[in-house]
Amino acid sequence: MALPTREELRLEWTRQALADPDAPLRRASNDASFRSYWRAESAGRSWIVMDAPPDREDIRPWLDVADRLARAGLHVPEIQAADPERGFVLMEDLGDRTLLPELSLATVDRHYGDALAALLAMQLKADTAGLPVYDEPRLVAEMELMPEWLLRRHLGREIGCEQWDVIESAFRVLVDSALAQPQVFVHRDFHSRNLLITDRDNPGIVDFQDAVRGPVTYDLVSLLRDCYIEWPRERVEAWAGDYRQMLANAGVPVPGREAFLRAFDLMGLQRHIKVLGIFCRLWYRDGKAGYLGDLPLVWKYVREVGGRYPEIAPLVGLIAGAIGDRDLTMPQ
Repeated sequence: MALPTREELRLEWTRQALADPDAPLRRASNDASFRSYWRAESAGRSWIVMDAPPDREDIRPWLDVADRLARAGLHVPEIQAADPERGFVLMEDLGDRTLLPELSLATVDRHYGDALAALLAMQLKADTAGLPVYDEPRLVAEMELMPEWLLRRHLGREIGCEQWDVIESAFRVLVDSALAQPQVFVHRDFHSRNLLITDRDNPGIVDFQDAVRGPVTYDLVSLLRDCYIEWPRERVEAWAGDYRQMLANAGVPVPGREAFLRAFDLMGLQRHIKVLGIFCRLWYRDGKAGYLGDLPLVWKYVREVGGRYPEIAPLVGLIAGAIGDRDLTMPQ
């Protein structure tokens, strides 16, 4: 007798969890990881089912972080049922209105105001006990995705000893800056595709399972220098400066405005260098081509922000030389 397929298991589990033998299930969205999301309808209400095959991904961290954020008063999906052994979660449906398509010059201050208020609550109230630490090995391992997947795999460039010296020197500056910051709860993907406009308590927050305890500017730069939408430098720095004041008013020991903006810039470089590698890996390893289209904006951030700092400029020059006139959106 053939074993049930993942599709059959998912439908059977959902109907049992809802106590509805006829509940339909349709795809809601994919994810950059191995998770998939499905929408179920039962008794006039919509639900989301997360499917994370247990041989590919453990949902226990997701459940743990969801509980931490809910206890801190953040709007995360309320969990109706969970089965870590089989990799299923039935949860509140926050809808499809991600922040990204709702953003415009006329709406951004209002939406970012909500997002920054949520971020402040997260950083002040969310429990960080027992979370992984955003330490030096983790920060460096993330950035090393760039030479491996962007330079070698996407651009076909080998890296010599002198080039590694340039890379490691820049990484050292970025790591030192990150570790010197106040350490708080970090979502790690706090941006316009993971924030939702809902009927109450905006924003709804998703994709938080990789949370760590780490630098105070990480989620801030993820939002304000979003990999999917760009704002003028002056406006970004004004939002960042305002948020620094919010932190200071709450008693967080942040430095002065100029030092804070430097830390913000360098944290963004760490993130965007990492993302240059991740977006390439999502295509070459996981077959998800759409992220290649987002490489030019991420590279623009690295080029423009990194070029303002003499400690990082040699790395920017190295990457620029490897890219040349190559269209980053085209696979090797």
